[in-house]
Amino acid sequence: MRKIKIVADSSSDVLSLEYVSFASAPLKIITKEKEYVDDGHLDVDDMVNSLEKYKGKSQTSCPNAGEWLAAFGDADEVFCVTITSGLSGSYNAASVAKRMYEENPGKRVFVIDSLSTGPEMRLIIEKLEEYIKADLKFEEICEKITDYQKHTGLFFILKSVKNLANNGRISAIAAKIISIAGICIVGRASDVGTLETSHKCRGEARALETLVAELQKFGLRIGKVCIGHCQNESAATKLKALIEEKFNKVKIEIHKLRGLCSFYAERGGLIVGFEKC
Repeated sequence: MRKIKIVADSSSDVLSLEYVSFASAPLKIITKEKEYVDDGHLDVDDMVNSLEKYKGKSQTSCPNAGEWLAAFGDADEVFCVTITSGLSGSYNAASVAKRMYEENPGKRVFVIDSLSTGPEMRLIIEKLEEYIKADLKFEEICEKITDYQKHTGLFFILKSVKNLANNGRISAIAAKIISIAGICIVGRASDVGTLETSHKCRGEARALETLVAELQKFGLRIGKVCIGHCQNESAATKLKALIEEKFNKVKIEIHKLRGLCSFYAERGGLIVGFEKC
């Protein structure tokens, strides 16, 4: 009997699956004061609260090849999903682990660069679980999940970009202006896996309306929407209602973002994965 496993880095926000063996390879958030390991033991709220007060530099660290190998375990077939290679070395490390793992006879690994993060990765993982439950062959799953990726997307709303500034991804001056002006940034994951700003909105309500319009523009009609939030269940619930008002055939789930996604989304942020036509 085939031993099949799905493995993802922790930016997927997934810790376990109901029907298929699963393992999460944790990323780390590192400051001069503390290292946060994004696993099931991390107190995400405490991390978010602490980082709000932290004024120094911060960085993230992806799983290395050895950590990926440990996550693969002893499965015969592994489907591995990583955060976009446009933001992290996670995909490259997983690819190295794949080559090492496949030196063992009968072992096969398919590494998927999500070109995204968080909720869109969650959709990919759930679809993989669906294919595995249907007892599809390894090659067929690889082909189908590659096609499925063409029909998913990701948007986000950020109320703060302090951590992005501390991480060196944007200027500290820009981060300060956004904070003082009460601007919400609406953006998306591009087709090549970079995160791009689409709109700068005054206030949360306007940002939510803009996001719904963007979802429609980029092909949401039916299917699944996955909303991840960082200490902002209220906004996630409002967004769910707005989407359901516009698209009455979508299935929407809401979850709390875990460590890595909360680091980038920060308090009040939303990240939204969706299926598109």
